[in-house]
Amino acid sequence: MDFKTEFKPLTVQPQEIEGKSFQMITEELGEHSFTEEQYPVVQRVIHASADFELGRSVLFHPDAVRAGVAAIRSGCKVIADVQMIQSGISKPRIEKFGGSVHVHISDPDVIEEAKRLNTTRAIVATRKAVKLAEGGIFAIGNAPTALLELIRLVKNGEAKPALIVGMPVGFVSAAESKEELAKLDLPFITNIGRKGGSPVTVAAINAISLMAEQQG
Repeated sequence: MDFKTEFKPLTVQPQEIEGKSFQMITEELGEHSFTEEQYPVVQRVIHASADFELGRSVLFHPDAVRAGVAAIRSGCKVIADVQMIQSGISKPRIEKFGGSVHVHISDPDVIEEAKRLNTTRAIVATRKAVKLAEGGIFAIGNAPTALLELIRLVKNGEAKPALIVGMPVGFVSAAESKEELAKLDLPFITNIGRKGGSPVTVAAINAISLMAEQQG
């Protein structure tokens, strides 16, 4: 391949690029307090965002990774708040164990109900999802209202997710929704502050599904 610039890439082999990236992340991150099972999640979050501050701010419930791996290996449903997350998740690894990935925000009944209630589609989609995916994994990277609604449903005993990966990005309620998630006594992965988004939420889910696959 002829690159018509003075700069040449270190490699154009995909696996070598990823491996070199992970090596650079480990070197630059330096000392940290993440456990051996948590670190692959953080590593992929940083890889997806090139943001070490975001990576260092990731918070884990002590049982988060184990619960996520167990849920995937049991064939759970993964619920995404937006299509971007559904598209980014490695579905073959989820489907290998009988699971599936869903997003309801564009379902006709969700759109109609949101209009009727004058509320966000994210809230209505979350209400629909908890009825269809008990024991599933919720991946929320875009809509703080979805995360806050899920937290409300958990507190009311109406939702029992195996794991919540809640890393929405934004200014209105994003940081606050993650603070509320971190108070729950159930498995969660989140981060501190306004940063987050679909790519890092996808990265966290894919890290967990990779660990599930590597267990055999």
